[in-house]
Amino acid sequence: MLNKAVISTEKAPAAIGTYSQAIKVNNTVYLSGQIPLNPETMTVVGGGIAAEIEQVFKNLTAVCEEAGGSLKDIVKLNIFLTDLGNFATVNEIMARHFAEPYPARAAIGVKELPKGVGVEMDGIMVI
Repeated sequence: MLNKAVISTEKAPAAIGTYSQAIKVNNTVYLSGQIPLNPETMTVVGGGIAAEIEQVFKNLTAVCEEAGGSLKDIVKLNIFLTDLGNFATVNEIMARHFAEPYPARAAIGVKELPKGVGVEMDGIMVI
């Protein structure tokens, strides 16, 4: 029997569409895409792509923690970038938030993202 629950926290941006921040099914958590929104103001953080990436990791952390896990529990991470030239910056910042074994990962170049941001990430966590 499936044990399905909606995960929601005020420490991450509220959903701005017809989706949940995450859905937990048994011990697997499906994390919706996070963009660099400040959850208190629901505005995009300033400071360039590095600041955007950091905010996305903060948002993912908040949802992971609400589900009972942490970033280290992410087994699959999808990264969407409007400029693949920022891939080295993603790697540098990701190394500060993750330790080996790193999650499986995809980095995908896209034309645009919501609110004109440069990065969005989603993932799957097992706890």
